[in-house]
Amino acid sequence: MRGDARLAVPAAVAWVTTAVSIGAPSALAVVAVVAFGAAGAGAATVLILRSGRRRGVLAVVTLAAAATGLIVTSAVATAPHRSPEPLEAAAREGRFVSLVVTSEEELVGASTSWLATATRADIGAESTIVRVPVRIVGGVVAPSTDGGDRVALGSTLEVQGTLMSTDPADATPFVVFAPGESRVLTRPEGMLAATSALRAGFHDLAIALPGDGGALLPGLSIGDTSAVDDTLDGAMKSSSLSHLTAVSGANCAIVVGLVMAIAGAARAPMLARIALAVVALGGFVILVTPEPSVLRASVMAVTVLLGITSGRASRGLPVLALAVIVLLTLDPWLARDFGFVLSVLATAGLLVVAAPVSDVLSTVMPRALAVVLAVPIAAQLACQPVLILLEPSIPVLGVLANVLAAPAAPVATIVGLAACLLEPVIPAVATGLAWIAWVPAAWIAAVATAVAASPFATVEWTPGPTGALALAGVTLVGLLGVLALRSERRRIRFAGVAVLSVCVVVGSTSGVTSRVLEHVDRPHDWTIAACDVGQGDAMVVRNGGEVALIDTGADPLLLDACLGDLGIDTIDLLVLTHFDLDHVGGVPAVIGRAARVLTGPPDDDAEALLLDLRRGGADVDEVRAGQTGTLGEQTWGVLWPPSRAQTPAGNDASLVIHWNGDCATCASALFLGDLGEESQRRLLGANAITPVDVVKVAHHGSSDQSAELYDTLAAALALIGVGENDYGHPSRRSLDIVESTGGTVARTDRHGLVLVTKQRDGRLTVWSERASGSDDVGDAD
Repeated sequence: MRGDARLAVPAAVAWVTTAVSIGAPSALAVVAVVAFGAAGAGAATVLILRSGRRRGVLAVVTLAAAATGLIVTSAVATAPHRSPEPLEAAAREGRFVSLVVTSEEELVGASTSWLATATRADIGAESTIVRVPVRIVGGVVAPSTDGGDRVALGSTLEVQGTLMSTDPADATPFVVFAPGESRVLTRPEGMLAATSALRAGFHDLAIALPGDGGALLPGLSIGDTSAVDDTLDGAMKSSSLSHLTAVSGANCAIVVGLVMAIAGAARAPMLARIALAVVALGGFVILVTPEPSVLRASVMAVTVLLGITSGRASRGLPVLALAVIVLLTLDPWLARDFGFVLSVLATAGLLVVAAPVSDVLSTVMPRALAVVLAVPIAAQLACQPVLILLEPSIPVLGVLANVLAAPAAPVATIVGLAACLLEPVIPAVATGLAWIAWVPAAWIAAVATAVAASPFATVEWTPGPTGALALAGVTLVGLLGVLALRSERRRIRFAGVAVLSVCVVVGSTSGVTSRVLEHVDRPHDWTIAACDVGQGDAMVVRNGGEVALIDTGADPLLLDACLGDLGIDTIDLLVLTHFDLDHVGGVPAVIGRAARVLTGPPDDDAEALLLDLRRGGADVDEVRAGQTGTLGEQTWGVLWPPSRAQTPAGNDASLVIHWNGDCATCASALFLGDLGEESQRRLLGANAITPVDVVKVAHHGSSDQSAELYDTLAAALALIGVGENDYGHPSRRSLDIVESTGGTVARTDRHGLVLVTKQRDGRLTVWSERASGSDDVGDAD
């Protein structure tokens, strides 16, 4: 193991350094220079030193610096091509663009989020040739003329939508929010077309089989999970079995092993066997699509095969380390890809942890059973700290589920793959094999469903980096304890350390308790929500199962995250008070999800935005004072802009809607958009304004406010949608005006998401994600 670590340590150091540095593009070149400088100095010192431990340690340090320099230099060379200036400029302005893209994944049915590589960008009248990874949100592919609903990997499509940039460390530097259909321009030929036909044929064959077994079979055999519904997908995740549908090392090993065995039986020379195995592996990668886990496994397999040609045995950990360095050099942004991280960690767990765990378990059970248990235990221990970042819970029955599924998985994989390959040439045989593979697939689905239904299937854990670090610490202590269990004295010491560690984790992070309390404390009967979308407004009103969204903020990603957190998929009523970017920039996130749209007077830039909403299926109406409607049991009425006066588009023409408190749990509210003081006075003079429970403070709390209006409203709660800004929002004057009426202020920059509940006794209860508990703010009536 000590020898194996000589390449594993440099790979790990290079990986971590890359993951950190790609988040700061300006620092990439500095990191590369420092790394290569350290590598050169280390290499010179190694040559000077005589043999010994110091020389060995310095050699590892030198390798780490060299690997880091190599990968970061690749990132430096790649970064400018990932963010060409025309696309960056368009993204800053939230421009509507037309892209020609090549699909990086198979699209089945109504795919609403998919990866592609943009090859041409048409921005206004200018066309730019690019090669940039993008994620398409929406962009449902138009049905093909032959009636098929599958678009092959490598197809060229035309996508139109709003362009937004992402974090520099994101694998895709741009996101396109595409409201309409994407048009297929060309389809791939050759191997890509053939493998797409194989996937489609096997998919159709499998889904004709009954129950969850048919839906799961394509995933187990070729990684195609398009037939797996949300219920089965959730069960697979809760039972820690989702890795079975992610093609990785085991599948590649099976393919290589079968080809080598068949070629060996035919007495082919060793070089011919290896060549056939590499060709078969390449075809398999295309068949299952080149996901990060597949690439990691295939690079490892090729490394092992090359080792065989040289007559040298390959050891697992160095091969894994080499695969990490090679793949990160080719694509440094894999360093933060969860699929790649989990694939490497699971493999490392099997290589490093499985054997010691098996040795310990074999002291209390048969060796064969110990080996079976050690494999899922090792993989789960290695991956769980990272999985916490995706889902803050621990699948406590995951090991049991994996033990029950372990005998069935290889059968479903091998027999299902054979059925996939034979389906075009011998359909009858393929159908028989599919039925045979269906049996273990149905068993795995049944295990996942049964385990997920157990009341003890998962245990909540602290979310985010804190939870991940805490779980990693507990895991490390546990592993050290397992390795020490052979001595009675060490057992006692370990027990003491384990108890202390658990106390520290529970005391410092609250672990399970904090997560449970958060769900207990967070109200589920809220009626008004203020989303934290930075410097902008995005307010939600909910009643009777219907939802209204008032403005969208500037960033579609932030809005989409908030709506997802609130569990909102469909917007019954979208209100766009006016067309400033900080109120409508997030519209791409709700195109196709909004049924009806109300707007104030449109400006020159509104036409394209409203057209996108109409293309997404929304009815769009420009409304004026006097118009009314309902949301569930709650009624609303438009108070501004005036119905007869010609009000120019802009802040002072903001659409103002009064929400009536005409049901037991309806919170009365007035959302003021960006009205200035003069318009607020005119609003007050033109309407019979009455007190409300909630007021949305105009213009993010600017000083341009009418104290008389707020005094008349006498709101118990004032909401301010605001983020980091250079305008001084919210101003001291606006806060003084609200506070002078006795109202409580909730601002999204300090409180984050805010949820308001109207109790049946008339009280308002306010919950915010950055303040503990809920506060009663009184009765405004």
